[in-house]
Amino acid sequence: MKVLILGASGFIGGPVAQAFVRNGHEVYGATRSQSKAPGLAAQEIIPLVGEAWKSKVADMDVVVDCTAAYGPDAALPNLEVVAAESKKRDPLYKISYIFTSGTWVHGNSDQRDGFPADERAPPKKSADLVAWRAIFERQVLSNPDVNGIVIRPALLYGRSMSLLELLFKQALAGGNIEWVGAPGGRWSLIHADDLADLYLRIGEGAPVYKGLTFDGANPSSESLDDILAKLVQVSGCKGYSFREPANLFEVALTTTSFSRPSLGRALTSWVPKKISLVDGMAIYYNTWVASQKQ
Repeated sequence: MKVLILGASGFIGGPVAQAFVRNGHEVYGATRSQSKAPGLAAQEIIPLVGEAWKSKVADMDVVVDCTAAYGPDAALPNLEVVAAESKKRDPLYKISYIFTSGTWVHGNSDQRDGFPADERAPPKKSADLVAWRAIFERQVLSNPDVNGIVIRPALLYGRSMSLLELLFKQALAGGNIEWVGAPGGRWSLIHADDLADLYLRIGEGAPVYKGLTFDGANPSSESLDDILAKLVQVSGCKGYSFREPANLFEVALTTTSFSRPSLGRALTSWVPKKISLVDGMAIYYNTWVASQKQ
């Protein structure tokens, strides 16, 4: 199978591309930076820099779009390019387009009467920063020219730590961790490798999963207070405190989310295997610190 990963050098796209490579697929990785191309090639990923990926879409079986962080101005043109090439094909052999959204589209769990977010129900109140994603998800799933699929990752941990790198940097500085939010918050989380395994399973069976949305999250959420307390213990910094968010990104970080994904497990037998962030904090923090010295 030929697979194209858009955003292959990112914290989601990188592990996803590697997962497809390990399972014997021909993997192309799109990146904005020429400097990152050698790193992709060293992992048996065929690098495509800038707009070069557009000339390869016609040959692809699956396109995985991991560029949602760039906003709708990037996502919509990507879908349009893939759909235009897929439309030229026999309808039985459409290109499968997997869009990376996120569990923040569910909004706060307390806005859902305290029940876990359900990937089979439409989002009720997305965080303002990502409100466009809920709208775009519908465009992906309803597009008649592609096998449209949506995967919603929770907050990532492991490897580069994704957005949580901001937290680890404060801990490494050795002072007091000041984090946005308030006591009592909870996060839905997923390790980068477990998420990549979900993408692999969905990608390999993509024509079957057309029109479906999958949440990529551990079965249980974790307490923000527990995360911060454990990080203080492991890193040796002084302590932690909370502050009010100052922008839409920080408001999104305060989202108290609780997603219990079921479709991935039911349809692909996907089960996250990595140890939780709190229980594995010493491993994840020390691994991240070591990576900063390379």
